[in-house]
Amino acid sequence: MENNIGSILTRRAELNASREAYVDSQSGLRLTFKELNDRTNQVANMLLDLGVKKGDRVGIMMMNSAEFFESYFAIAKIGGVVVPLNWRLVADELEFILKDSGTTTLIFGDEFTDLATDLNGRGDKTDIRTWLHSAPVDSESHYARDYEVLRNAASTDEPVCAISDDDLLYIMYTSGTTGLPKGVVHSHATTFWALLTFQATADMHDGDRYLAALPMFHVGSLTPITLNVYAGVTSIVMREFDPTRAWELFGEENINNALLVPAMLNFMIQVGDLDRFDHSNLRWIQSGASPLPVSLIQQYADIGIDIHQIYGLTESCGPACLITGEDAIARIGSTGRAFFHTDVRIVNESG
Repeated sequence: MENNIGSILTRRAELNASREAYVDSQSGLRLTFKELNDRTNQVANMLLDLGVKKGDRVGIMMMNSAEFFESYFAIAKIGGVVVPLNWRLVADELEFILKDSGTTTLIFGDEFTDLATDLNGRGDKTDIRTWLHSAPVDSESHYARDYEVLRNAASTDEPVCAISDDDLLYIMYTSGTTGLPKGVVHSHATTFWALLTFQATADMHDGDRYLAALPMFHVGSLTPITLNVYAGVTSIVMREFDPTRAWELFGEENINNALLVPAMLNFMIQVGDLDRFDHSNLRWIQSGASPLPVSLIQQYADIGIDIHQIYGLTESCGPACLITGEDAIARIGSTGRAFFHTDVRIVNESG
């Protein structure tokens, strides 16, 4: 079986058509797996109609949204290569990434119209030929096509494309080293193994409800939301993080699990009067990106919330090591045990 990441949404829509797949905590948009798959197929067929071919690079510059979600899976279905763009970067940095990756199509949200217009005005400093603007009907860009209009006019039929395990899925740029950002390349196969690794190690159940608050351009968000589709988990998505709203969503949406970086957890614990929030369905919160103080882990443990720390990196498609809150308190400074399907060793300058 070819492990096309796009096909896992197709299969999930067949198995759990009426189950909620995506909930936008800000707009209230709710999509079942069938509805999400239909929209994804429309985006895939739209891109094919626009001339996007297997191997073509398609950039996504959007806030967390259904449009980001569906575009990612649509590009996967047709064998395109996703280039998730960190919208915190300035135009010069994005110009480098777009040129270095060979991006020829850019999908951008309305919040980034000025940034996209700047990039469009740079001419052949990028290779972008097709610009797609996801925006309200009263917002237009003279150089860009209307994403929603083209999507809604496209077929919901499954696109037919031959994808192999080793075909590229995405190029994610990371600044973990000195100098210019480096593009980390992942195939459908490496991403699929990350899903298996995460599923085999983390305590995720079929039908869980997961709070997705990290930006989708980051591996710490993209891998979990892909896993959610694979595992039949509902993604409750925050367009932008708000600590009080996160507590409210735990109760309103019966959240079972989440991934929040230490800064988010610190803001949340400072909200105060936490007894007013229902988190009775929450089994765990995962955290990563930087060390989590033991005192903060203990504060969450005191209110019955278990914090699991992840050590990961873009190059591993996310997961590498995991440690529970109890072990983190007992073994301060430990990164925990390796995830399933993962080998870890310590090396010095000589290897």
